[in-house]
Amino acid sequence: MAQTDHKAVVQYAGDQFFIGTTPSGNSQTIDSKGDRSSAASPLELLMLSVASCTAVDVVSILKKKRQEITDYKVEIEGDRRDEFPRGFTAFRVHHIVYGRSVSEDAVAKAVELSDDKYCSVAYTVRPGAEITTSFEVVEVGED
Repeated sequence: MAQTDHKAVVQYAGDQFFIGTTPSGNSQTIDSKGDRSSAASPLELLMLSVASCTAVDVVSILKKKRQEITDYKVEIEGDRRDEFPRGFTAFRVHHIVYGRSVSEDAVAKAVELSDDKYCSVAYTVRPGAEITTSFEVVEVGED
């Protein structure tokens, strides 16, 4: 049975600004005036949601695999439809893992598990948008 205990609120704040409040009570300014760019737009937040969801999974899995990660980031690019609604049709997600003797096989498996099994955001957007993933491991020396 689906959980229905999640409720967020988006309140209009004037001049194409909105304040979103998450189910946990955190607030986020949203700007729908494209040329102003003073806060994230709804589509930018969607991109961050896809990237952050997989990032959380990959870091958690790599820590469980006892990989020595010193830094990590996810880069995401998206393609949008030309016509309305101008939703995303594709995302390219690139994981960059920095560390000492990090196993490429461990990273590949972590990315695959996130993409195929754990990332709820990817699962949600995937019917309408293709998601492709890639990764690289950057060896870092001792400090």
